[in-house]
Amino acid sequence: MYPEHTPATGRGRPIEVHQPSPITPAVVTPAPLVPLQPGTVPTVASIVLPDGRIVTGYAINPTQPEPVTAKPVVSRAAVNVALGGVGFLAVCGGLLLLTTFITALTALITQLITLVAVVFGGFIAVQVLSTHGHKGGATVHIRKATFKRNHFHG
Repeated sequence: MYPEHTPATGRGRPIEVHQPSPITPAVVTPAPLVPLQPGTVPTVASIVLPDGRIVTGYAINPTQPEPVTAKPVVSRAAVNVALGGVGFLAVCGGLLLLTTFITALTALITQLITLVAVVFGGFIAVQVLSTHGHKGGATVHIRKATFKRNHFHG
């Protein structure tokens, strides 16, 4: 794509190539070995395998696991009392939430009834007060009106 004689970086700068420099390994001097004699010479055990080979080695005592500490015994009565207490608290919490819900629902219904009463009462008040306020329109006395041939004459 690019000719070999031009730098191809896209920004006009030549490409810089970095060569890794080798790391010299650290010089390790072995620690002097000090022979230690065991306090007792372990016995050497030799075992003859069924195919005739002989395996020789030192006998190693198996490591003993740490003793498991015994857990204290918890009586069934204590467990039952604890579970009963947890159940009692759950029931009390549920009853508290139920009581709170019923109280809130009662307050909501009361407010809705009050709102309907106020709106309906205001509507009735407007109707009553507006008929006495002005006498516009035609007033028909039904007792004096007559019906002749299905026509109303006032």
